[in-house]
Parts: sequence; structure tokens; C-alpha cells
Amino acid sequence: MTKRVLLSLITVALVCSGFTRVEARPPQRPISPTKPASNKPIKSEWKLFTAPDGSFTVLMPGRPKAMSQTQKTYMGEINLQLFVGQLPNQEVAYVVAYNDFPYDYGRMTNPQVILNNAQTMAVKTTQSNLIRQRSIRSSNGHPGKEIEYVNSGGKITKNRMYVADGRLYQVMAITTNKQHKSLSKTINGYLNSFQLVLKK
Repeated sequence: MTKRVLLSLITVALVCSGFTRVEARPPQRPISPTKPASNKPIKSEWKLFTAPDGSFTVLMPGRPKAMSQTQKTYMGEINLQLFVGQLPNQEVAYVVAYNDFPYDYGRMTNPQVILNNAQTMAVKTTQSNLIRQRSIRSSNGHPGKEIEYVNSGGKITKNRMYVADGRLYQVMAITTNKQHKSLSKTINGYLNSFQLVLKK
């Protein structure tokens, strides 16, 4: 995955968090994907990944690339953590991102308001059309929302967001329209594998 794509994912995660205003730009012409050197089947590389702070586990293709970025917002500095996994023969990015809220904001704001704001910002700023949405909960009861949207370049994002312990988690799969259908079971398996770990 190129540095440009990683930076783009950081922007999407920040936008979904509702912390930054980003000017929507027309989609750039995609770079032609390189074809695999051979048609040999690739051995499954899906492994259980545990967040460095132990807050979640998720199945990821291989070891994900970890990135962090600090963003100045009206609430103060927000630190975004991002984990990105990809397989060489697929046009899809598997992303987990999270950011902590300042204590007062996280304590006083209704989680549903945070989720609704994140949805609005994600769809509006990426110039996407919302395909579907539904309320969900994590396996241990934290409120969440699943949204699916497609941008003008045809990229489809399926995003499950959860609010827990003063933090917004986002579990995303971003893929092309071409591979969306064939990878739907894999994408759902990835999203279903995400587990929040309760603090003791």
C-alpha cells in the first residue's frame, strides 16, 4: 500500500471521527494495480491481531501496518491510531482506527450523537452515497453503527463504529466495486472477528 493511500485512510478515519473539516476533492485517477507474478494460490495469512494496548482483537491479513497521527481539534489534540492490512492479490484495505475523546466530551456526549455525527461526516466529506445503515452493538454491549457507502470513484466502504470507554473505534473494509461482491464473505468475516476487550 502506498504512502498516499495510507494518508488517505488517516483522513477518512479523522473525518469519520468528526474532528476535522476536510475539503472534498474529486477522486484522483487510480493507479493500475500490479498483477501478481504467478497464479499460484496464496497461503492464508489471516492471523489474530491484538491491539498494543489490549483494547481489541481482530483477524487481519498478516501483520498490519501501524500508524499514528495527532490532530488539533476544537476539543484539543486528538491522537488517532490506525492499523491497516492488505493482501497482495486483492483490491481491498482492512482498517481498524481508534481515537480517545477528551474526558469531559466522552463522559457528557451521548454515544448515539457521536455515531450519527461520524456517519454524517464520513458520507458528506468523501462525497459518497449512503447505501445502508443499521444500529449494532459489540459482543459485550457497547453501542455501535454499521454504515456502507460508495464514493464517486466506485470505492465501497463498509464501516462498523463503536463507542466504548471514551473512545471511538472504526472497523472498515474499503474495496472496489469489482471485488466487492466476491469478497463480501471475507469482509463480513473480518468485521465479525472484531472484539472489544472490557477494561478490568
